[in-house]
Amino acid sequence: MLYLFGSAAPPVFDVASVIRDAQARDFDVCLGLTPAAARWLAPQITELEQLTGHPVRSEYKMPGEPDVWPQADVIAVAPAIFNTINAWALGITRDFVVGVVAEGIGKNIPMVTMPCVNAAYVQHRQFERSIAELRDMGVRVLYGENGFVPNQPGQGKPKEYPWHLVLDAVQDVADRT
Repeated sequence: MLYLFGSAAPPVFDVASVIRDAQARDFDVCLGLTPAAARWLAPQITELEQLTGHPVRSEYKMPGEPDVWPQADVIAVAPAIFNTINAWALGITRDFVVGVVAEGIGKNIPMVTMPCVNAAYVQHRQFERSIAELRDMGVRVLYGENGFVPNQPGQGKPKEYPWHLVLDAVQDVADRT
């Protein structure tokens, strides 16, 4: 079971094709979104739920409600924006997606993330600290060489986001467990 979590960066608009690619690799996929990404994809939510066979989640469930997803075998967070990376590394679990992955570290669920940030954001000192912290906690971070390379502000090309690297890494960590 793959939990695929996306945050609000333009590559999230390609999530349906990513889900199909993951399914072609024999993954059952549950899709989780940050609140902003859920707003962006609101017109597609029903289609995405039909594609995965699971509800799309962007909010915590109410106390006492059953969990509607099976247990995760692996989690991928992509695209992961500046806020998502930093909140995760710092343990700020205001959003469902960050809460699940923060807890996932303690549950030893294998995780992969690939940022999607521009070169201006990476100048903020906290970003590199957060990348290092996530790596130290066992998260495979696809950033820099053999991962996402930041673009200049306003120069991003969402269709060039290397989703295949995320799915390759997910396959690799799943094969190791």
